[in-house]
Amino acid sequence: MLDDAMVDAYLARIGAERPERADLAALTHLQERQVLSVPFENLGYHLDEPIHMDEQVLDKIVRQRRGGGCYEVNPALSFLLTALGYQVEILPGRVHRPGGTLGAALCHLALRVTVDGEQWLVDTGFGRNSRHPLRLDSREVQQDPDGEYRLADVEGGGFDVFLNGKPLYRLEDRPVRIEDFRPTLWWYRTAPESPFMQDVFCSLRTEDGRITLKGNQLSTVAGGERGSQEFGTDAAVLEAYKTYFGFSLDRLPDQPSGGVTAAVQTG
Repeated sequence: MLDDAMVDAYLARIGAERPERADLAALTHLQERQVLSVPFENLGYHLDEPIHMDEQVLDKIVRQRRGGGCYEVNPALSFLLTALGYQVEILPGRVHRPGGTLGAALCHLALRVTVDGEQWLVDTGFGRNSRHPLRLDSREVQQDPDGEYRLADVEGGGFDVFLNGKPLYRLEDRPVRIEDFRPTLWWYRTAPESPFMQDVFCSLRTEDGRITLKGNQLSTVAGGERGSQEFGTDAAVLEAYKTYFGFSLDRLPDQPSGGVTAAVQTG
C-alpha cells in the first residue's frame, strides 16, 4: 500500500487532484490524467534498464517522470487506485495482430476496477486504449474522447475490445497476479521478434492528438493535422525527450536493427 507521501507525489506527477471518495468521476479523472501525462514507451528495453512490475516501478513513473508499457504503467496506476480505496484486479490479455491472428496469452495487462458495485475496464498502457473507463457489462458502443469503443463477448469466455470497429485486444475475465506476467516479460525483453525490441518509441496522448518520437523522428497529430520533424544530432533528440515528454536521459537508447512493427500500438 502506498503511503500518503507517494500518493501525493503520484497525483502531482499526473496533475490530478486527490479525490474525496473513490467514485466513478474520480476514476475517470485519474485515468485521463495518467493517459495525458505518462508516455507509452519502451526506452528502458534499449537502455538496459530493469523493467519492474511491482511498486519499484513508481520510482520510474513518479520520480523520473518516465512512462512504460502495459506491464509498468497499469500496475503503477493499480497501486495508486488501491491506495485511494478502489477495488482493483489484474486482467490478462492477448493482442490482435495484423491478419486476424491473436498474440500469445498474458501479452497484455489491463485493470478491472469495481466502483459502487459496477465493474470498469481501465487501461493506460496500450497506446490506443480508451481515455476514460469502459463499462464492462455493456456491449453497446461507448463514446470516448479518442473514439468509439465496444466490448464483445467471445466463445469460451473473455471479451474483445474494439476501437472504431477494429479489434485491439482480447481480455480474459478471470483475474491473475502481476507475478504471472514474469515469463512473458522475459520474452518481451529477450526475443528478437518481440515488438518492444524491434523499435524505440515514446508516445504521449494530448488533448487533441498525440506526440510520438521514434528514433530521431518526431511526429505530431493535433486537431486532425499531422506534422513531422527529423533531428540531426543526438543532443537534439535528447532535448526532444525533455521538451515533449518532460524527462531527461543520460544517453540515447540503443537503436535496434529491426524496423517498425505494427504489433506495437502507438499509432
